[in-house]
Amino acid sequence: QVQLVESGGGLVQPGGSLRLSCTASGRFFSINVMGWYRQAPGKQRELVATITMSGNTNYADSVKGRFTISRDNAKSTVYLQMNSLGPEDTAVYYCNAGIRARDNTGYSGWGQGTQVTVSS
Repeated sequence: QVQLVESGGGLVQPGGSLRLSCTASGRFFSINVMGWYRQAPGKQRELVATITMSGNTNYADSVKGRFTISRDNAKSTVYLQMNSLGPEDTAVYYCNAGIRARDNTGYSGWGQGTQVTVSS
């Protein structure tokens, strides 16, 4: 019943910035935790940052101080502001959400991913 759509990825030079967005649409009761994950070629998917409905955040050590996660509950949207980007940040970034459906079932939803490439 829910779709997650990311936007904002692309090619950026080292030291540059990007802002990713992910919007949930469809029919659901509520969304608790939303977050961003990433997967580089040949590596496992890793958690980047999460944020609860009330605004509590967690960050991977590798991005702390450079990335900021935020959300707009009225728009069912989560953002990831990425600053001081380096080649090590190159990956496909995936949006994730913990969803409560109207029938009270719960599941984890994933977006299709958006490519972020940091290169000169």
